[in-house]
Amino acid sequence: MAMNLRLRDDQTEALKRRAEQEGTSMHAIVLRAVDDYLARTAQQATVRKTAKEQAAKWSELMERLK
Repeated sequence: MAMNLRLRDDQTEALKRRAEQEGTSMHAIVLRAVDDYLARTAQQATVRKTAKEQAAKWSELMERLK
């Protein structure tokens, strides 16, 4: 899927400098950033879901320990 990405001038310049430093393209850096974001938020969602499940499972015991 194609899309347009509009960056501020300072973001474009910083991204261009980083790409030159890394010897890669701006496109590759943006793709990596998207992949990192998706992986991180998926992990956070899994942790939240597991925490809720465990809190419900152990709620009676936690109340008795108060």
